[in-house]
Parts: sequence; C-alpha cells; structure tokens
Amino acid sequence: MSDHIMITTGSSFEGYSIVEYYGFIASQDILGTNFIKNITASVADVSEQDKANLDKCKDDAEKNLIKLAKKKKANAIIGMKMEYVLFSSSSFGVIATGTAVRIEKKASESDIVKKELVVKNYYTRLVPRPVKVVLDGTKKDIDISVWFYNYNLDDILSVRVNIEFRNLFEEKLIIKDIDVAFDKGNVSLIKSIPLHCELTYADMLVLKDARVIVNKYATPRGVFACNDTPVDIQMSTHRLENLKKSRGIDAVEKYRTDGMIWTCNCGHVNEAGSEECIICGRKQEELKSSSNFNYEEMIDKMKEKEYVNEIKDVLMENIQQIDSKYRMELLEIMESGLHYEKTRGNMKDTVIEKVEKVFENAN
Repeated sequence: MSDHIMITTGSSFEGYSIVEYYGFIASQDILGTNFIKNITASVADVSEQDKANLDKCKDDAEKNLIKLAKKKKANAIIGMKMEYVLFSSSSFGVIATGTAVRIEKKASESDIVKKELVVKNYYTRLVPRPVKVVLDGTKKDIDISVWFYNYNLDDILSVRVNIEFRNLFEEKLIIKDIDVAFDKGNVSLIKSIPLHCELTYADMLVLKDARVIVNKYATPRGVFACNDTPVDIQMSTHRLENLKKSRGIDAVEKYRTDGMIWTCNCGHVNEAGSEECIICGRKQEELKSSSNFNYEEMIDKMKEKEYVNEIKDVLMENIQQIDSKYRMELLEIMESGLHYEKTRGNMKDTVIEKVEKVFENAN
C-alpha cells in the first residue's frame, strides 16, 4: 500500500473484491530542459545524479496519480503503467496511468455466518405473514432479512415490524420499528432487502426462534395498520420446522377436524362444508389424504415415561394407526433399546430420538 492507496500493474488484488470503478487516471512529471543535454548517447554514461533525477521524476508521477485517485474517493489503482517519454528535443519526463477503483477485503469462509429462524407466531387475517428471519454476513457485520408469505399477492412496498428473538436460555432480545423493503413485493413469498443489525456473532449463535409483530405495511394503494394480535404457535421449533418442510413455508398448524370445523395448515379455521381454505386455498380432501398419524402426541406421551419398556407400551397402544411399513423398524428400535438398557443404563432419550427420526424421514 502506498500512501493508503493499493497499487498493482495487474487487474485485481488477491483477497480483495473490486466494488466500484472510478475510471482512467493519468499524471506526468517533466524533468528540466538541461537534463537531456547532460545525457550522452550511451546509457552507461548517465551519472548517479541523473539516475536520482529519474527516480524522483518517477516518484512524483506516482504521487500525482495517487492524489488523482484520492480525489475520486478510490482506495486502489489497478493496471498501473509508467512510461519515460521524450516530449521534445530538450524535454523529458514520466507518464503514469491506471484505473482508480474501490476495493474491499473478501471475507474468508470461516468468517461467513448465516442463521435462519422460524417465526413462532402468525396472523389470521390476510396481512403479510412473517415466516422466517434470516441473519447472514460475517462475524463482524451481520445483516437481517424478514421473509413474508403474501396470500393476496399485493404489491408490498415496505413493512414496519418489531422482532422479538428468543435464545436457548429463554431470554428475549427485541428490535423495534424496523422498516423492511422489497425488490419485488407482488409474489407469494417476499424477501426483504437485507439491513444491517446490531446483533453480535455471539448473540446469533444462541438464538433459536423469533416472533415478528407487523405494525403497518405500505402498498401503492396506501398505508395499512395491523392492529391484530398474532397467534402464538405452541409446537416446538423442531416440529414447526418439520411441518414447514412437508406442508409449505406458511404452515403453522397440523390439519385437524372435529366434523364441525377443520383447521388448515395455514392455521385458518374453516366450516365443515368448505371444500377449500378461504385463506390459502388448500383443499380439505387433499389435507385429509396427506394427513399422517399424529406421531408428536405419541412421542409426548413417551417422554412422560421413564424406561424403554414403558415407551414400548405407548407404541403398542398406537401401533394400529401407524403405517405398516414403519412398524417393524419401530419395534426393532424398542427391542434394541430394551437390550442395551440392561447393560448401559437408561436408553429413554436415545430411543425417543430414533423414533422421531423415523417419522421425520417419512415426512
């Protein structure tokens, strides 16, 4: 680096990215007219003083080039060239040229960070529904983006939100009145333009989920307030993530019905006579046919037990409702757990974890 300006004769700097080009720059420095008269035809006859004058001319041309780059707000020069030029029979000098640019140091792979958090609340009305919060950037500089599901396909220009993060210790970290905007707001899944946030890398590591409160949103038709109280999702973050993978990113509830009403994956409660959900358009018959055995309730009962033989009893109570292709695998898990529990101690957590994986892979 020369005078805080990096210079190269090449077209790039290793470990840096060129983020802006400011254009071609050129400078020159001319030696006195007596310089040519003092130099003979033989280069070997050039005196030490003449060499010093040449070096000074070269340095001055480079310094002038750096000044030009700084005026353009550049921090680097690429493609630099220096040429000795005979301007006239008695005038000699140096021309320096290059391209002024702004560069930024590339983040190493070990510095790049990213975390996606599911949103643990939802709105029952047709407002932009927050579904995911994405944190990414580097360990020193983290950006935040909020994803929304846009049922109405409105042209959403901006949404003002409060974001409430929750970490592994059940502590809350709240960011208020963030205005997020969109490059394209008239599609079903809209992703806000990343904004810098004050979260540290240490904060990010221990976050587990988020709640997003919509205060108001703007469209070409005007600004609309959202005074609704959102519904908190009661299922665990792990189960919510699995539900979204199998039923769509806007899914917040398992399909269920009591014959009088039915709850859609989007969370809307429909009358029994409705063939499709009036919010998201999912068809009830398709939800019925794709609705698998509610293994979460069975696993919750298993967690109340102490030993594998008791867990097996819970499985046997539900075995007839489980798809036959998974029954043998589940029974083998139980038998293996009973065997190892005799020699290795309590195997409850290991067995339940394996049972969960069977159903998660099925979905």
